[in-house]
Amino acid sequence: MAMMRSNSISSISSLSSRCSSAEPESTMQIFIKNIAGDSKYSGRQIISARAYPLQPFALEIPESTSIATLSSLLAIRTNLPAQDMRLVFAGKHLDLSSNTLSDYNIGRESTLHLALPLRGGAPKKIRCQFKDCKDAAQRIVGDCGFCNGHFCGKHRMLESHACTGLETCKEEEKQRNRERLEKERTVAIKGI
Repeated sequence: MAMMRSNSISSISSLSSRCSSAEPESTMQIFIKNIAGDSKYSGRQIISARAYPLQPFALEIPESTSIATLSSLLAIRTNLPAQDMRLVFAGKHLDLSSNTLSDYNIGRESTLHLALPLRGGAPKKIRCQFKDCKDAAQRIVGDCGFCNGHFCGKHRMLESHACTGLETCKEEEKQRNRERLEKERTVAIKGI
């Protein structure tokens, strides 16, 4: 059975209003909208918003709510880390310090935009692991099976990059050669 999440966050209020008066603090409704539109942050990766859309939603909050409190409320509501979210109002990024909504002239039925970080970029190129070489490693043929390194065309041979598995490689090759010669060995037949 799914629980419905309330749009009202009336339990959040400043300590001064709790202490000074018993009357309820006036609240206002604001709207939160996702800027990205085509992606949603989840864990450490970007997920397509087609699979997980973040629809615009309304929040009922006290007028004296700070930006930091609003950010933590949004983190709970959207399951996104609070430190990765950026709130934008009228083209300005809202600072998470002790500023309140009224410091930015955010009034009733204002729309705040939720900007999510863009992660990723081009994959890092694999470089040659030989001492001071900065060339790109060759795919497949540049991978050394003995030292698990990646090397360019100049250093891909075992002798070129002083592979730690060079001696074992030579011993294995000698053993394979010895076995092959034993199989091909011809025996002279006496008496013919």
